[in-house]
Amino acid sequence: MRAVKAHADGNDFVFIANDDAGRAFTARQGSDGSALARAICDRHRGIGADGLILYELRDRGAAMQLLNADGSASELSGNGLRCLAALVARTQGLQPGAAVQVETDAGIKTLELLAREGERYQFRAAMGAPEDIRQVTIAVAEETVTASVLRMGNPQCVALGPLPDEGRFARLGPVLATHPMFPVGTNVEFAQVEAPDRIRILIWERGVGPTSSSGTGACASAVAAAAHGGAAREVDVVAPGGTQRVEWRDEGVYLTGWAEVVLDGEWLVWRALLDRYAVQNVNS
Repeated sequence: MRAVKAHADGNDFVFIANDDAGRAFTARQGSDGSALARAICDRHRGIGADGLILYELRDRGAAMQLLNADGSASELSGNGLRCLAALVARTQGLQPGAAVQVETDAGIKTLELLAREGERYQFRAAMGAPEDIRQVTIAVAEETVTASVLRMGNPQCVALGPLPDEGRFARLGPVLATHPMFPVGTNVEFAQVEAPDRIRILIWERGVGPTSSSGTGACASAVAAAAHGGAAREVDVVAPGGTQRVEWRDEGVYLTGWAEVVLDGEWLVWRALLDRYAVQNVNS
């Protein structure tokens, strides 16, 4: 099975074309996208990734479906979107100034290719307008957390304030991500406004856990910090894996950052591993 792997600030994804995925699904009765995602994202037995993106290339664009490392579906990933745009640009020989359109479960997103350095591609992506922005208090893990919740194509929960230490992050992240307030779960960011134009974040990704970066999480953190934390509407968002630029304009949010293609090859043992995960899925 042909696989491509790319990352944006360490937030990594494996890409399988829909035709190849379809052959995988029919190779073993009972297999499904969830099993394939968990098999391929396994960091010890598979290729290893935060998510699997099934895609279909189009002229200067693509369509995508995102599955998290645990096999659950997600509407959108800003970093995965940028990585897929890099694959489009690489495959079709696009040059800076070109636009790439990607159809996602959160609508069509347009990205402008700003620069290319070898296998690294910089894009400015139009992420759409944030929705349903509000502040809430959440009783969780024997404390009360004040958070900004919103949709950035997917559900987001942003806790503004000093960043938690490792223990508090590990304690609060998973329980916020699965809190009953969020029926389909939520991505969680802890965000500290260090300056009007700079925010530092930690991310607990729905269906993944801690991640080094998040595109939609960076957008949500910037919006929350501007709405409720005194930040400007154009900021650098610093995550453990790197920095992205977020602009919140009247027409929507724009995300600028790099993506890098790191692997293009054949996944040789997918049949045996898919068998294992498909059986686990049936028995779960």
